[in-house]
Amino acid sequence: MAMSQLNNIKTSSYQRFLSDKAGLFSLVVIIAILACITFAPWLTNHTDQGLGTPGLDRLMPPSSDYILGTDSLGRDLWARILYGGRVSVLLAVLVVALALLIGTPLGIIAGYFGGWIDEIIMRVVDIFLAFPPLLLAIFLAAVLGPGLFNMVLAIGLGWWPWYTRIARAQVLSYRQRPFVEAAEFMGVSHTRIMTRHLFPFVGSPVLIQSTLDLGSAILTVAALSFLGLGLPPPTPDWGQIISEGRVYFPDRWWYVTFPGLAIFITALAFNLLGDSFRSSVDPDRGS
Repeated sequence: MAMSQLNNIKTSSYQRFLSDKAGLFSLVVIIAILACITFAPWLTNHTDQGLGTPGLDRLMPPSSDYILGTDSLGRDLWARILYGGRVSVLLAVLVVALALLIGTPLGIIAGYFGGWIDEIIMRVVDIFLAFPPLLLAIFLAAVLGPGLFNMVLAIGLGWWPWYTRIARAQVLSYRQRPFVEAAEFMGVSHTRIMTRHLFPFVGSPVLIQSTLDLGSAILTVAALSFLGLGLPPPTPDWGQIISEGRVYFPDRWWYVTFPGLAIFITALAFNLLGDSFRSSVDPDRGS
């Protein structure tokens, strides 16, 4: 009965999403961005410059040779943005994945068992939520030092509590349903109840939040890179490119404008997609 209800919800949500033009458009934009950064070597004639090799034409404006201009080391900005997108998007995905892996199981455990287990988990959540995520990420990144793993850890540790609260709220709303009580009466293990009977109802709100967080994660990754707390040069990164180009603005406007547009468009597309998912799953809240 519970699975039939869940399937009906998924079908209606899918139909509502297909009728949302903004959601479909944002999905197309995201697919196009992912395709560009995936096939970067085939979309530029300056692959070596995209990976950090200096060029000869420093601070050249957009032209037929360099469609987005060049940076202070003569590197093609289009190539740098393509390869920088790989780093920025990968970091954002890893950050959200880490937050999901930590926060969702803890939320399910807290909501299912309740009592002192719930109390301990939620007090730890409150401690982390007492600090603004960006400030916590800056502090941890400064302490841990530069590096991909350290950057993911610094941002992800500030975001997992939100997934714990979402998962816990969903589990609490289904904890006393007849299908859960029936499973417990038949002697089904706690692990199986949480993974097979409760987790499917947690998936939708967690997916919506993770989609919204991808845009925020890209902005946070760019912010840390801009402050010099990201990956060390010459690894390209959108925030790092803006940081390098800020001293040449506004005379060399293309240096910061195009990577800024890349961040803006990508973050906006993920936010619109997340809003569309939320409206599809919960039309009343979405409106």
